[in-house]
Amino acid sequence: MRILFLATFLTLTSSAFSQTIKFKISDLPDTTVNLVRYFGKGLYYADTAEAKRGIIEFDGSKQDAGILALFLPGEQLLEFVYNDEDILIESTAKNPMPNAKVKKSEENKIFLDYVSFISKERAQINVMQKELETTDKESKRYEILTKQIKDKNKGVIDYQRDIVKSHPDMLVSKMINMSMDVEIPEAPTDENGVVLDSNFRFNYFKKHYWDNVDFNDDRLVRSSIYHTKLQNYFEKTMVQHWDTIIKYAIQLCDQFPEGSDMLQYSVSWITSNYERSKIMGMDKVFVRMGQRYYCGKDEDRTAKAHWMPEKKLEDLCKKVDIDEHLVMGVVPPNIMLPDTTNKVWHNFYELDADYTIIYFWDPECGHCKKITPKLQTLYAEKLRDRNVEIFAVGKAVGEDFEKWKKFIKKNKLEFINVAMTDSLYNAAKIDARSVIAKHRTTLEALNYQTTFDVFMTPKVFVLDKDKKIIGKGLNLSQLEEYLDRLQGVPEAEKLFPVEEQPKDEEIH
Repeated sequence: MRILFLATFLTLTSSAFSQTIKFKISDLPDTTVNLVRYFGKGLYYADTAEAKRGIIEFDGSKQDAGILALFLPGEQLLEFVYNDEDILIESTAKNPMPNAKVKKSEENKIFLDYVSFISKERAQINVMQKELETTDKESKRYEILTKQIKDKNKGVIDYQRDIVKSHPDMLVSKMINMSMDVEIPEAPTDENGVVLDSNFRFNYFKKHYWDNVDFNDDRLVRSSIYHTKLQNYFEKTMVQHWDTIIKYAIQLCDQFPEGSDMLQYSVSWITSNYERSKIMGMDKVFVRMGQRYYCGKDEDRTAKAHWMPEKKLEDLCKKVDIDEHLVMGVVPPNIMLPDTTNKVWHNFYELDADYTIIYFWDPECGHCKKITPKLQTLYAEKLRDRNVEIFAVGKAVGEDFEKWKKFIKKNKLEFINVAMTDSLYNAAKIDARSVIAKHRTTLEALNYQTTFDVFMTPKVFVLDKDKKIIGKGLNLSQLEEYLDRLQGVPEAEKLFPVEEQPKDEEIH
């Protein structure tokens, strides 16, 4: 049994008036020191001052309310709350946080007392937790340790509640309150005491997760606490499926005031986090967030991201427009291109296959040279007989045309191979409309690299019978395992087991 320490190390905020932020640091040589600020989990430069005989002074009028930190030599931080007070804190150049003494600022006295309390309690719980992990669960010692940890956690919660109750108007209290989980009532029962809903506690927790957070107070986002709460909400309280994430992301972000820092940080983190996600299909979250909060694509919300420079916003919206057609559940644009004869044209919409693999590759790409012959083996020995087709689109402009044909012949590639051939490329440069009309292709097909965002090869998409995208970004072994599962033979012998898949053979 693992009992989690409920409290987190707090950093806190405030409102900005013209106040003096002053420090007296012993054993500090005359030097330049920086003031840094939090925005979510990130630390950013805020101001610079010269330390003279240990005295450092900043103009508070330059700062927004929030958690700030004095950045001392040796990369040591002295965190404090800036909240409409003159501040004077004394400390040492080494270990400035535990040695800090507040001479002026009621809010920081409470803050530093709280930090000290949390640090001591956390250290004690960590020791007990470590012992608990190696203690026999049936022993008396295990029972004692479990109770001690529970009592410690209760003591932390009681301490937090007391601060919130005693100082309701302080920012420290709002930050502590934000860090605390909501109290969950007992689940409803029938007349016999049987719980009516086994999911009651979890559903209540998720529904009331944000009850202790004031969405109208931008000061709250200027500490790492808000980031932790935001990250835990999306990564620990809900199923990691794009539709679920999108639903709750929009539900949350629509509650923030337009132009607020809370909106900026929440939208930015969600969008960026799921754009980079390693979970297949999560780029759909990036697309939906981009449409609604960056590009003004929704009828009920046309405002664009106020915090992003115009050029970056333009580039992001272009990417959103491209990726919109490449997310899970969408039928991507068709590709109509010629094969190695330069006469016979193919398109994947007409393939009568249970599953279709769209495979982009380059005959000069090192990864492609290794993977493509293996893909042929997978096709010949397993996929073809199971009505899975491969529609391969190669790079064949200029000298690559002959290299492309030679590679196909040498490796006896039997699946469909098409390309923007050299002659087609030159003809399209002269008169693309004539090429499109003559061969019944499209501009999207001729510009497939942009249409399918092919700027790194190899790249793969898996389509179902209706040509909807159901897989992407899989390496060769993952592709084989995925199709085995889809076709009801998960235990089928693997031609390319996971342990045999080198990192440099990933399919992007």
